[in-house]
Amino acid sequence: MPIWIFRICTLVAFPFVTYTFLGKTWNSFWGGLLCGAIVVAGEVLFKRMRLIKIMIGCTGIMIGLMLYTLIGYAMQNFFGGADVSFWHQYNRQILIGFMVFGLLAALIKSRDMEGLSYKGHHLKIADLSALVDGRIVDLCDINFLSGVIIIPVFVVDELNRMARSKDKLEQARGRRGLDVATRLQECKEVEVRYTSKTPKAPTLPEQIVKLARSLDAEVVTLDFTINKLTTLKKVTALNVADLATALKPVVLPGESMSLFVMKDGKEKEQGIGYLDDGTMVVVEDGRKCIGKRVEVSVSSIYQTSSGRMIFAKVK
Repeated sequence: MPIWIFRICTLVAFPFVTYTFLGKTWNSFWGGLLCGAIVVAGEVLFKRMRLIKIMIGCTGIMIGLMLYTLIGYAMQNFFGGADVSFWHQYNRQILIGFMVFGLLAALIKSRDMEGLSYKGHHLKIADLSALVDGRIVDLCDINFLSGVIIIPVFVVDELNRMARSKDKLEQARGRRGLDVATRLQECKEVEVRYTSKTPKAPTLPEQIVKLARSLDAEVVTLDFTINKLTTLKKVTALNVADLATALKPVVLPGESMSLFVMKDGKEKEQGIGYLDDGTMVVVEDGRKCIGKRVEVSVSSIYQTSSGRMIFAKVK
């Protein structure tokens, strides 16, 4: 509310001052109203722009002034005749042109950073596999991932390519990745930003790792290749699959649990059930309990390359 009071007062005060002190004419009134509107528009514009954008714009204007000064010096000392006459005749327009050129050039090039004017481990780059998987949204919703989530534009381009593919599976993965990127933007717990910085590298995983290294950022991934590259390049990787494995419930031999027996096993009289995390439980003499929830006692646990397997007996 106070900001609206300031804007209204500005629009009223400027015409009043110009009309009172610069002559009681309509030109003074409209001139004051125009000045007030420019002040209010500038306030709205500066409020919406980030400080880094304003600083970049000011730097661009200064560069334009420097170019104007250097070219003006060259005109005065090394040129003559029609060139100098043209320079003096359109001096003001040329100055404005250089300032506008510097401003636009600085703002356009600032898109390469797109808010990444700082570095550090609070930046987390979401790679292709993390977006396609989708669990990154759940991690953000429960505040497990904090800081700023960075989505590279070249990853979004790859998702768009996948979404247009004729392969139904690849098309579905691409559309899911784009949907996850949209859901991340709607997440209030973290800030999501895009960057158009595209490191030169032959493959997408190498581009991701190079970008993370240049920003001193972490990579959220499920990709095995990126996991290995981050180890070699000394970049921190947050592997969602490793997190899921680490969070599997600890089950010890001799413990009891409630288990729903879903189907029969490979061996005679065996039943098969699953824990909440998907771990398979082989129940001895569990075939007769198929379709029922029973109390079982853990007898042994086997860790294989494909995962963990638990053997149990009906109590």
